[in-house]
Amino acid sequence: MIEEIQGGIAKDERGQIRFVNDFDMTLVKRFYIIKNADTELIRGWRAHRIEQRWFYVISGSFVIDIVAIDNWDEASKDLPVRKEIIDSKENKILHLSAGYATAFQALEADSELLVFSDYPIDNAKNDDYTYPLDYFINKIQ
Repeated sequence: MIEEIQGGIAKDERGQIRFVNDFDMTLVKRFYIIKNADTELIRGWRAHRIEQRWFYVISGSFVIDIVAIDNWDEASKDLPVRKEIIDSKENKILHLSAGYATAFQALEADSELLVFSDYPIDNAKNDDYTYPLDYFINKIQ
């Protein structure tokens, strides 16, 4: 399942507050922030069979390519690639349930992507599936 959780922004003379009040963080066990070295780098493909993740752009914007893995022993190379663009100005969280591979590319310099996970880091070694960047035929453009 892929879903968006919309947030908002409140502004007054003191400044602004960005929020996503409908994001239930009950399941979150950890988070990390991704900042690619430049806008040419594509970080991916990495998949998780049991871990779900939530993505929020702190600054700038990212394109996130998403593939639903069909076979964990050997994923089909011709799976459709869904492209999502998320921008810090949109104040939304992109939620991916377990079972997806992702690849990320910053669209602006100094973009930062906050990623939440529902499993502790100790689980990573048991739920980390990687594929070469050119693995899926429906390549990142």
